[in-house]
Amino acid sequence: MTIDVYFDLICPWCLVGKRHLANALQQLRASRPDLQPRVHWHSFPLLPDTPLDGLPYQEFYERRLGGAQAVAARRAQVREAGRSAGVEFAFEKITVMPNTLAAHRLVNRVAQASDDALTERLIDRLFQGYFMDDRDIGDKAVLIAIAEECGAAFDARQLSQALGQGRPLPSNHHVSGVPYYVFNHRLALSGAHPPDVLLRAMLHSLE
Repeated sequence: MTIDVYFDLICPWCLVGKRHLANALQQLRASRPDLQPRVHWHSFPLLPDTPLDGLPYQEFYERRLGGAQAVAARRAQVREAGRSAGVEFAFEKITVMPNTLAAHRLVNRVAQASDDALTERLIDRLFQGYFMDDRDIGDKAVLIAIAEECGAAFDARQLSQALGQGRPLPSNHHVSGVPYYVFNHRLALSGAHPPDVLLRAMLHSLE
């Protein structure tokens, strides 16, 4: 069982989808202990042209959605979805809309050199840092600190090199939005679906 997940770290639906996937995998392992599912995480930056220093968060969304009232309505919707996945978003704490290219380079570097558990832990910490702790995940110093907190076995120089510009991310032309899942290279699903839908998709991909 292979599961490819396309995601971005500034997408709240990707965090909700990650939690739902973890729940679905727990159910799958309980019902099918013979399976050894493996999740591959793929970068899909939604706003790669964001300035490297980021943008003011509230101002960005008010401009994007058409005002403070529209932003509040959208956040209420996302908060409700988050609670169903055990996520409490702290949108009011976030000050910077970051460029996530360096963060994705970090995830890719760790995924290439480490085990799946470390990659999962790093992605969780990046989501936590951004959505709950107001950490600027576009800042290289912040990224290096998060990697070290996760136990990444690289020194600061190696990590800084991994985050450098000019290191292109893989292109995923078949993906139009995230989260996006591909089960066993056969069945694709887009959106932050609840665990039961993801579980059915996994089982269907085995048929």
